[in-house]
Amino acid sequence: MKRLLIDLSRFTILSQKTCCLLLLVTTLWRCTSPEEKSITIYTSDESPTIQFAIGEIQQSLTEKDFDVEIKSDDDADIVILVEEDNSTLKPEGFSLKKADNQVIITGIDAAGAMYGGLELAEQIKIHGLADVREMSHNPYMEMRGTKFNIPLDARSPSYTDASDVAQKNIGEMWNMEFWREYIDQIARYRYNFISFWSLHPFPSLVKVPDYADIALDDVHKSTATWDEYYSLGAQGLDSPEILDHYSVIKEISIDEKIKFWREVMAYAKSRNVDIYFITWNIFVNGTDGQYGITTDIDNEVTVDYFKKSVAAMLQTYPDLAGIGLTTGENMKEVSFEQKEDWAFDTYGQGMLEVAQEMPDRQFMFIHRQHQADPQYIAEKFTPLIDQENIEFIYSFKYAKAHVFSATEQPYHQEFVKNIGHLKTIWTLRNDDAYYFRWGSPDFVREFIENIPYEVSRGVYYGSDQWIWGREFTTKNAAEPRQLEIKKHWYHWMLWGRLAYDPATTNDRFTEILQTQFPEINATQLFQAWHEASMVYPVTTGFHWGRVDFLWYIEGCRSRPENAGNSTGFHDVNTFINYPVHEKAGNQTIPDYVKMIVNDETTLLRTPLEISQQLHKHADTAMQLLSSLEDGGNAELQVTLYDIKTISLMGKYYAHKIAGSTYVALYRETKDKSYQTKAVSELTEALDFWKQYVDVAMEQNINPIWTNRVGNVDWVKATEWAQQDIKIAQVD
Repeated sequence: MKRLLIDLSRFTILSQKTCCLLLLVTTLWRCTSPEEKSITIYTSDESPTIQFAIGEIQQSLTEKDFDVEIKSDDDADIVILVEEDNSTLKPEGFSLKKADNQVIITGIDAAGAMYGGLELAEQIKIHGLADVREMSHNPYMEMRGTKFNIPLDARSPSYTDASDVAQKNIGEMWNMEFWREYIDQIARYRYNFISFWSLHPFPSLVKVPDYADIALDDVHKSTATWDEYYSLGAQGLDSPEILDHYSVIKEISIDEKIKFWREVMAYAKSRNVDIYFITWNIFVNGTDGQYGITTDIDNEVTVDYFKKSVAAMLQTYPDLAGIGLTTGENMKEVSFEQKEDWAFDTYGQGMLEVAQEMPDRQFMFIHRQHQADPQYIAEKFTPLIDQENIEFIYSFKYAKAHVFSATEQPYHQEFVKNIGHLKTIWTLRNDDAYYFRWGSPDFVREFIENIPYEVSRGVYYGSDQWIWGREFTTKNAAEPRQLEIKKHWYHWMLWGRLAYDPATTNDRFTEILQTQFPEINATQLFQAWHEASMVYPVTTGFHWGRVDFLWYIEGCRSRPENAGNSTGFHDVNTFINYPVHEKAGNQTIPDYVKMIVNDETTLLRTPLEISQQLHKHADTAMQLLSSLEDGGNAELQVTLYDIKTISLMGKYYAHKIAGSTYVALYRETKDKSYQTKAVSELTEALDFWKQYVDVAMEQNINPIWTNRVGNVDWVKATEWAQQDIKIAQVD
């Protein structure tokens, strides 16, 4: 066979970060004829982590019409090595270089080799084999995770179970194919952990010594007629009305459950993905009152049961990376000192005992800083902090429930002053974009770079009102339905990739879009997607409901009591009275009215300027869309529809904000010209709401039931949008 050597002198060298992981890839091009191309691959490391990367490289080469063969020696076209003594690299980092007609990726562990392999695979798709570019990266955020409120069983619910999205995903939690696909996908996006959140997962996962009767066989799904709203603290999900009416959706013993979750965790580890279980407290769902277990913080049986449950989890699952907890949700009328005493006596002591039994195993303890004092936490948990094989970190809700509000956030400032030498992972909550495909690299990059790096251990991204399992809102979808993180692939990729390397350029994301949608002008698509996506933070940065039950943009609603009306729809009065995000640089409607009346000025963006900003984003996106065609690509078609839908939503909010502002001006001044403008703007808003609903309903199922704001019904909301005009007409 004749060997054809590639001329590498044309290769561009890109140096973007310091090195962190070592993967050696030697790429030569073997040909027997112009039509036949052969590439061989060798690795000295047979770990499944690197094998996953090799599979991705093989796929990219196959798509470029190469034949691929695995060789047993390093005289191969692609060679993958792990070298632990490279002083310039950090864990999970890699460098990609070229020399002597070879492409060389170097790293110090299998994880970095995997990421280097994924980078090579992507470059082959984008540039082709001959134009691979040099680069090096160390991870920016060490921990990059997903937040997954896991609906294990009616008896082991998450915070999110009272919703359509949870009820439709219970079965998927016990489907190994789901987890393989999910884990593979987040590994491609550069996430390296999953945090599973549950009220009380232990009965569905372990057999606890001295409490054997609590372990649950089978998987139950409630067949009850659910109420629209449940407690914001998740109380009541164990009511007889819910638990006594059920179907068994999977027959499985507790021993089989343990085997299943060991397999999930082992598979995750093979993709450099750690698993953590984090709980809210004190919940005892699934215990059914046995052994005298209650939610009483002074119940010694409950303390013993929780301590042994934590120990059993760590002992049962050798690949479980750690445990986390939240205090406060169901600890009523007790001091934070009492909460932390209980947390240490249960979770802390449970982990401490196992860590001392297994000194060669590393554990992580995650304590959410919520309704608690970090200084007292540090004092109380000193034995864990001092334990050599336990890493103790905090978790903090960085942007409340809405990362899509402003790229700078204020809520961590006091917390950072009080955590001493300890570090935190930041909860990044998206309780905004569920239905529609979102994508703005510029926003994500700036957001991540503004996070206080020096106290950061990492970030995790997800929702409380949504479960990112298998999607259920698409009309006429093929079965099995897509994973949410594949439907929203660009959205989820941006947060993972930019947390790994915020220096990743817009050019790279444009190239990725071009490979995903070769039939379209990717530069134009990139910009249209960005412009439409900015509707979310511009609107929510102005109309600021800090947590999920206070504001959901895609439905223009909250809980009724927070909207100040019986429907939950955010009408003109709600828009007038809601605050702005303090770091978004916006002015409230009442302050704007005072400014106009007093003939003053401001450096803040006024409500009418926000309206114009939304018009500009939406109009630009729709103008760019007007010359884009899907070319018969089904995924591109739904993507373009989503960009259009978001743009129409932006037009609605642009007119709504202006109309609400004029209503407030009229009420203060009694100037009829303001009332006329208000009616005109709100009439336009209604028209765009109708367009928004019409386009959204073409490919989406609605209404849906959510756990935080109840039933989201776009058609019903049209009636309430009409009422805004009547509000404006009141003298």
